[in-house]
Amino acid sequence: MTDALAAKAADPRSVLTGSIADHSEGMSYLETLPRRLVTVYLPLSIIMLVLLFPFYWMLLTSIKPDDQLLEMDKVSPFWTTAPTLKHFYNLLFETNYPLWLWNTMFVAVSATIVSIIASVLAAYAIVRLRYRGAAWVGGAIFLAYLIPPSILFIPLSTVVFQYGLFDTPFALILTYPTILIPFSTWLLMGYFKTIPFELEECALIDGANRWQILTRIVLPLAVPGLISAFIFCFTLCWNEFIYALTFLSTTSHKTVPVAIVNEFVDGDIYRWGSLMAGAVAGSLPLVILYAFFVEHYVAAMTGAVKE
Repeated sequence: MTDALAAKAADPRSVLTGSIADHSEGMSYLETLPRRLVTVYLPLSIIMLVLLFPFYWMLLTSIKPDDQLLEMDKVSPFWTTAPTLKHFYNLLFETNYPLWLWNTMFVAVSATIVSIIASVLAAYAIVRLRYRGAAWVGGAIFLAYLIPPSILFIPLSTVVFQYGLFDTPFALILTYPTILIPFSTWLLMGYFKTIPFELEECALIDGANRWQILTRIVLPLAVPGLISAFIFCFTLCWNEFIYALTFLSTTSHKTVPVAIVNEFVDGDIYRWGSLMAGAVAGSLPLVILYAFFVEHYVAAMTGAVKE
C-alpha cells in the first residue's frame, strides 16, 4: 500500500485528476432539485425578502392615497388599488425639497473629496514610507473610526461655534472627515498593499520622486479602491443625521435626512406619504451610484484584504 501511495504522489497527473474528481463530487450534491431548493433557492429568497421588503414598503407608502394610509383595517396594507403621485408632487413643488437635496449633494461631495485626499496621503505614507511606528499609526487611525459619532459631536459643536461655522454647510464639510478619514485610510492601506512595490522601485531608479510615483503609478492602479472609499464616504455623508441635526437650524440649510423628519412631522402627526416620498427620492442618487460602480466596489473590498 505504501508503494501505491508513493507512485500516486510521484505522478502529478493523478493528484490533479483526484482534485477534479473531489470537486465534481462535492458539486454533485446540488444536482437534484430538492437539494438546490433547500440549500440555495430558499435561503436566497428569504434574504431577498428581508432586504427588499423595507424598500417595497417605503415605495408603496409613497404612492398610497391619504385615506388608505389611515384606514389600515379596511384596505390591505401590502398593496394599493389607487396609486397616486400626489405626495411626490407636494414634495417637489410645494416644499424646499430641491434645495435640501442640493444642500445634501454639496455637503456630501465636498466632505468626500476632502476625506479622500487626506486618506490617500495618509494611507500611502503609512504603507510605503518606511519609518518606525508606521504599523502603530495605522492601528491608531483605525481605532479612531470606532469612536461613536454621538460622542464626537459634543466637543465638535463647541469648535464649530467658536469658529463661527454654526448653521452653515461648512460645519458639516469640516466635521464629516473626522468619521470618514479613519475608515477610508484603513481601506486604502489594505488596497495599496496589493500593489507590487517593485513598480515603485523601478520608478525610483528611473528618477521619479514620491509625488510622481503616487500620482502616475499608485493612484491609476488603485482606482477600484478609490471608488470604494468614495462610495463609502458619500453614502455616510448622505445619510448622516446627528451632525446635521446639531449644526444646522435654518430650514433652508438643512439636509434631506433632517429636513424630511422636521418638516413632515407635526407633533404626534406623521405625514407618512410625504415622509416616504422624500425617502424614495433621497435614495435614488445612491441607487444610481451603486448601480454604476458596484463592480469596482466589490473589487476593492476583495483586494483590500489580500496580503
